[in-house]
Amino acid sequence: MNKAVFIDRDGTLIKDVPYNTDAALIEFLPHTIEALLMLKKNNFLLIVVSNQSGIAKGFFTMEELKTMNKAFRQILSYYEVELDAVYYCPHHPEGKLEKYSVECNCRKPKPGLILKAAGEYDIDLSNSWMVGDILNDVEAGNVAGCKTILLDNGNETEWIMNEKRTPAFTVKNWNDIATTILANEKVVLSDG
Repeated sequence: MNKAVFIDRDGTLIKDVPYNTDAALIEFLPHTIEALLMLKKNNFLLIVVSNQSGIAKGFFTMEELKTMNKAFRQILSYYEVELDAVYYCPHHPEGKLEKYSVECNCRKPKPGLILKAAGEYDIDLSNSWMVGDILNDVEAGNVAGCKTILLDNGNETEWIMNEKRTPAFTVKNWNDIATTILANEKVVLSDG
């Protein structure tokens, strides 16, 4: 089975610009590229899992999101970082577009995006990680069975805590994310 790092996009990988579909505004957080390269070298799949309620709310279209995701991946590819997959939830229960204005199992804090990716990529969730900048990300990872890291960069404002929303680790930057994951990786020793 594969191991993965599931990563929230806005506020975790890139600076959070609400409802952004303009590739010119993509700004990676410090040390993100180096950390992703290090994780990839250690055989982790890199999978983005992102709530994109701007679709349900009518702020942008599915095509605009796809264009943004393509640009996002091209920028990473320039730095030789290849994402294995990007999953997103277009839903919001209070959306304007009826098609997407639903309760779903993919909108974090629910674990649907992680579970879908795990099924499609044969991922061992107990040996995988969820990294995000808010406790909804942490909850999704914990419920899915991943180890979790909260990137405490000031984006969490509610701090509603319970067992599901308690991260295994809390860090301040991407250097610490990569170091924490690699220091806690399961080591399998061969018999010969």
